[in-house]
Amino acid sequence: MKIFLKILVIIVAFVAVIAVVILLLQFIPYGKNHVNPPVVKEPTWDSPTTRILAQRACFDCHSNETTWPWYSNIAPMSWLIQKDVDEGRQKLNFSEWQRAASFDDLDEIGEVIREGEMPPFVYYPMHPEARLNEAEKQALISGLENTVR
Repeated sequence: MKIFLKILVIIVAFVAVIAVVILLLQFIPYGKNHVNPPVVKEPTWDSPTTRILAQRACFDCHSNETTWPWYSNIAPMSWLIQKDVDEGRQKLNFSEWQRAASFDDLDEIGEVIREGEMPPFVYYPMHPEARLNEAEKQALISGLENTVR
């Protein structure tokens, strides 16, 4: 019985330390500035369908129309989400399309979708609407390729 109590005390202490650490992490300001800059210019989409598919699967990280879910305010998730959005907007931003000329390899768009790199696998559990079936993936790839050319 004494061993059980010692183990229980250790577990409770461990959980308390983790809770305090998570609480303290909330005071680090990075990842909480959820300002969406204005949409400057979108591409001339080849069709409304392409825009809808891109909006479902890409816009949270690759536009200034990010939807910030509740958990994007809780560290350390807020840090990961902010990093992904910052990097995504820097690489390709559908809301600041004049920057598309600096996107070095336009063929990469289709490749990363085709190979399942985008959207990343970890994005799907909280964003099931981003999961595209094969026909939708192909329509998005073709539409984006037609849009950027």
